[in-house]
Order: sequence, then structure tokens, then C-alpha cells
Amino acid sequence: MKYILAAALMAASAVAPMALHAQDHLYKQSAKYVLGGEGGWDYLTYDPDTDRLFITRGDHVMVVQAADGKVVGDIPANGAHGVALVPEENKGFVTNGKAGTITAFDLKTLKPIGDVKVGEGPDAIIYDSGAKKVIVMNGHGKDVMAVDPAAMKVTNTIPGGGKLEFAQAGPGHVYVNVEDTNELIVIDSSSWKVTKRIALKPCDGPSGLAIDTKNDKLFPGCEKMIMVVDPKSGNVQMLPAGAGIDAMGYDPGLGYAVSSNGQDGNMTVVGDEGGTYKVLDTVPTEKGARTMAMDAKNHRIFLVTSEFEPKKEGERRPAMKPNTFTLLVYEATKK
Repeated sequence: MKYILAAALMAASAVAPMALHAQDHLYKQSAKYVLGGEGGWDYLTYDPDTDRLFITRGDHVMVVQAADGKVVGDIPANGAHGVALVPEENKGFVTNGKAGTITAFDLKTLKPIGDVKVGEGPDAIIYDSGAKKVIVMNGHGKDVMAVDPAAMKVTNTIPGGGKLEFAQAGPGHVYVNVEDTNELIVIDSSSWKVTKRIALKPCDGPSGLAIDTKNDKLFPGCEKMIMVVDPKSGNVQMLPAGAGIDAMGYDPGLGYAVSSNGQDGNMTVVGDEGGTYKVLDTVPTEKGARTMAMDAKNHRIFLVTSEFEPKKEGERRPAMKPNTFTLLVYEATKK
């Protein structure tokens, strides 16, 4: 995921909940919390068992109560990008992009347990509950690794053939976006081999990926578009979306696939209407809100952003303003 560097931020504070054009959109903003803390950000992971959010912040992971925005813990890291949760082992795992490792931590105490050496530039990470493996996408190493969370060791390495981004697990398979080849690879989670490569043309730079396991559909998020992919047939449908997509989520209860569009400051909501996927809504958010986590049970979406300094000449991205790192909470208006 495209990582943002940032200046130091200050301590957390909360802002009263607010609504945003609730009558007009499928989601309304229900809360906004200024979290503060140091570091940029990458992936968000929501834990439905504890109602907590794990937010990667470079050299640490911020743990936040979703109900009130309170910071309840902090986990050290080294270039943190993603977090995967393995509740049956009482463990979480953080990718350390700079160190080429993943750090296991105790889900109750949040204390580190130990590190596992993986590949070069580990980025996205998920837990495949069917295969009982933690799946690590090594962005620079261009391979996928399956890790036994109990034994704390790599059991399989699968060449990906490009810069790997986010992934999803379905029955018997793991699906991974390949950003620089504009493909979706299909990995058999029994043989741990790539069985199919699906071209995502005209997609450019697929990053976020959501999955509908019931209807066997995948939703890669690309630049200004959402793709709807049937992994069995390889059929691909393209839908327009906002600029700056970096994450995708899927709510099975509502049938919504949602992209967070940081450049435009909105979310694109798509769904199946009469057998055809369509754009259902464009929900205003805030500039920079490009990564998300979804609470499918309560139909909530969590995004983070900040305020930025004016972009200087030669800068790839503008610096963040101190004390402006913020959690945004959106709730579905139709449940």
C-alpha cells in the first residue's frame, strides 16, 4: 500500500460525533476523533471480537477503541504496513517492511511475542482461517509467504511475479493484487501454487481488494475504477470510481463493495442490481482518507486522514500538520 511519511503529531483528543448529509447517502459520518500520535499510516485492521482498530504508523501500531476513539495500546514496529489477527492463537501479526520480518503480539496484552523472518519488503498481511495460515505479501521480494501462526515459521513461498499489494482468502484459494503488472493472481491454498493470472485491463495499479465469498466475486480497486472479477471464469467488469483508491471493503449483509478515494475525498459504493453491478453512491469523506477498515456486523466503515501543509516544490507528498491525525467513522443509513 502507498505509504505516507509524516511529521510528529501530538496527544489524542476526541471531537463530538457529527453527521454529513445522512439523508442523501448510503453512509453517514457518525463520529470524528483526533487521535494524534506519531508517524504516517498504512493499513487499518478491525477486530470484531474486541471492537478495536489496529492502525499501522511506521514505527508502531496504534490500538484504538472504535466505540469512543480512545487509544488503548501501542505496539512497536519497524516500518509497519499491515496487521493480521489470529484469534484462536490469541495472536496478532504486524509486517515490518524495513526489517523483513513480521512481529507476533498477544491480542490480550498487546505485548510482542517474537519475530518471524519473511521476505523483502513485507507489506500486506491477512489471515486465511480456512488454511490456518498467515499470508504475507513481500512487495519488494515479489513473493507470497504462508506462515504457521502456532509454530511461528514460514511453511510455503510462492513467486508472485511482481509488486504485491493487498490480498483476500476464500475457500481453497488466496487472491493477490499485483500492482505493477495489473493482474490478480489466484493461489491454491492446498498446493500453494499460482493456478491463474487474471488480467485487470484497463486497471492501473490495483491496490485494495475486497471479496464476496458467498457470490464468489472479487473487487480490486485501481486508479479511478473498481473492477468486479469472477475468479472462476476470469470475467472482469469495470466501474468508475474516485481518484486515489487505496483500500476496498465489502459488507455481505448489505451487498456493498466500497472504495476509499483519498485524492477526491470520498467513497464509491457499488452493488449488484438485477444481476449487474452498478455504482450506487459517492459518499463525501475528507481529503487523504485513502485507507479503511470495515465492521460488517454493525455496517460501519473506519477511515483515517490528517490535515496537510502546502506541498513544497520537489515533494512527493505534503507534510502532515501536527496534531491532526484523525479517525473518521461512517455508518450505513440503510440496514
